[in-house]
Formats: sequence, C-alpha cells, structure tokens
Amino acid sequence: MKTPTPTEALSVSTLTVANVPEYVASRPELARQVAPDGLAVTEVGDGNLNQVFLCRGGDGRTLVLKQALPYVRLVGPSWPMTEERAAREAHAIGTHAALSDRVCALTYYDEDNHVLALEDLTDHVVLRSHLNQGRDITGVPEILGRHVADISYGTSFLAVGEEVFRLAAADAVNSELCALTEDVIFTEPFLGSERNSLQYPEAERFVTDLQQDRGWIAGAMRCKRRFVTVAEALVHGDLHTGSVFVRFDGPAGAAAGTGDWSVKTFDPEFSYYGPIGFDLGLLCANFVMAAARADALGEGDRRDALIDAVPQVWAAFEARFRELYAGRARPDKYPDEFLVGWLADIASDTRGFAGCEIARRIIGLAKVSDLESLDRAGYLRATERSLEISRALLATGELPDLREHFTH
Repeated sequence: MKTPTPTEALSVSTLTVANVPEYVASRPELARQVAPDGLAVTEVGDGNLNQVFLCRGGDGRTLVLKQALPYVRLVGPSWPMTEERAAREAHAIGTHAALSDRVCALTYYDEDNHVLALEDLTDHVVLRSHLNQGRDITGVPEILGRHVADISYGTSFLAVGEEVFRLAAADAVNSELCALTEDVIFTEPFLGSERNSLQYPEAERFVTDLQQDRGWIAGAMRCKRRFVTVAEALVHGDLHTGSVFVRFDGPAGAAAGTGDWSVKTFDPEFSYYGPIGFDLGLLCANFVMAAARADALGEGDRRDALIDAVPQVWAAFEARFRELYAGRARPDKYPDEFLVGWLADIASDTRGFAGCEIARRIIGLAKVSDLESLDRAGYLRATERSLEISRALLATGELPDLREHFTH
C-alpha cells in the first residue's frame, strides 16, 4: 500500500484496525508521536459511545486514538448520536488540563474525522476494575475531590470573570449529550422506559416499590431541574469510577497516601456548564455501589473503607474550594457569606445527583460491573441496599449514616 504524503491525509468515515496505520502515516502530527511503519493496532474500547485503538510502534512508543461514531456504540446505528461530541471532549480536556494535572492528555485532534489522539495510560488501571479486584485506594478519593475543586472553581465566573464565563458557557453547549443524560439518569429510571432492565427479575420488587414513592420521584425531578438550569462550571459530565485511571507508584507494602498515586480522569465528552455537584454526586454514588459490592461479598472492613471515600471526596473538595475562593479577585463583591450558601447548594446537589446515579446504574441504561458481576444473592443484597440509599438521598435530601445502613 502506498504511504500517503502529508498533503494526502487520509479521510475516514470509520477507523478500523486495518486502516489505522495508513491514517497515522498520513498525518505528521501523529507520525511524530508513534512510528507508523510496522504499527501494531489493537481495539481496546469498551465504552458505550466510541471506539478506541491502542497503537504501538516498532520503536516502543504508543498512542491511543479515540473516534466518535455517528451513533451510540452500545446500541448501534439505530441510535444516532452527534459526532461533534469529540469537539466538546477536546475542548474540555484542554480546559481542564490547564487547571489540573489529573487529566488524560490530548496530543492531537482531527476535527474532520472526529478523532482524538490521547496519551497512552495502559500502564494504569480503570478505577472501577481496581475496586472490583479488591485493591486499596487510600488517598485516591482526596485526589479526586481536589481535582473537581480545581476544574470547577477554575472554570467558574469567580475565576474568569462574569462576562468571560457567560461567553464560555454559551460556546460549550452540549445539548444532544445533555439530553441523553436527562433521559437516562433523571427520567427513565424514575418514570419507566423500555430501555430499563435488571440483572435478576427478583429485584423488580425493589423497583416497583420505589417507583410508587412520590418523594423519591420528586427528588429526582428537582435534580433534573438543577441539571438543566444551573450553570456553575465546566463539569466533566460523566465522572465515575469507570472514567478514572489509577496507578500506584508508592513503595510495595507501604501505607498509601495521595503522593503515591497517578490518577487521570478521561472521557469528558459529556462536559457542559452545569452544577458542580453533578461531578461530585456521580463519583460518590459509584463509591457507594463499590461499598455495596464489598458488603455483598462479606468484606466488612473494605466496605467501611469505601463508605469513608464519600466524606473524603467532599472534605478534600471543600478544603481546596475554600482555598481557591480565598484568592478571588473581588472579595468586595463576593464576601465569605457568598461561599457559605454556594457550598450548601453544592452539597445538596451532590446528595441528589448521587441518588439519581445509583438508581440509573441499577434500573436504567449502562450498568456497573460492581453489581452486575455478583452472583444472584449478592446482586440482590447490593441492589436492595443501594436503592435504599438512593431513596434516602432523594426523598429526604440528606445523606444517611451509611455504616448503619449497611449493618442494620
């Protein structure tokens, strides 16, 4: 096959294992990062929307290519989806990476083919897999809490100014993916949908009972309103344990701390200007479900450690957010009392969004392996406990005593 010259850049509708080498060779920006000759390509994507390829050159250098398809990969061409989500992701990565070093780096963006070139993190493990393997995460919740504070405050109007903020928010509208979120997180699990499903039919009794609870539904509808109408920062939009890579760099056998981890967030294609508590809520909900898994497996100490991850995320977020707020440009316009009310709203949103995310991951589309990989008895126990927490978060607006909840 003739190798294209830089002026003959290959245009592709869909990347494949077969055509990726030619695609890389046709783009100097990529060929400088990984040797196209003898390029070994493996499809590694297991997400719901996109396809992902790991490219390894003969010289050992590597690169990851991610392409947005014109449909939802989980379902297929019957569910069309805008390819412009790749542009939103590229923008979010660039913006967030300027504020935090906990972001998977973007090295090239091909707007015409909706392809992102990303740093290779195959020496890391997806946090959800790390958790499912029963491994320690001491220090990781604090890292993630600080990261959310950095990107949230850094893209807020207090950091960039009100006018710049308004223009940035208008330029980052992500309406199609926001509509998907509104359906699968805030509507379908609560009001019913043919896309809903359960791993085991015996869990239906939990869901039927919940869907008759008007307080639970009202709480979810409040969260939907907040998601649609509140613009506080450029949020990741899909921040959960499946969108975080981790690698432990500390000495073997030593007690872990925040300095012992490489932690990188990825896949911010759902990013938009929304409520800060959305990222925090999704993250905390996934730690709750990881705790439910440990509980179902009879791992009480591990369950308690994962329960502790929830306040650890919040405490690290709040401390860092307060630190950043102290450096605001106009304390005369935004006194300390402003922060008091803002943090209260973020905390309330965090609880509500966590309740919605738990319900979605059990009832709605896109499950979590934490629960789905359990046996029947374990799944039913973990599902019942998790949905009870969802009910408490949404119907009361308060965070229940999670330790007592799991052991009563």
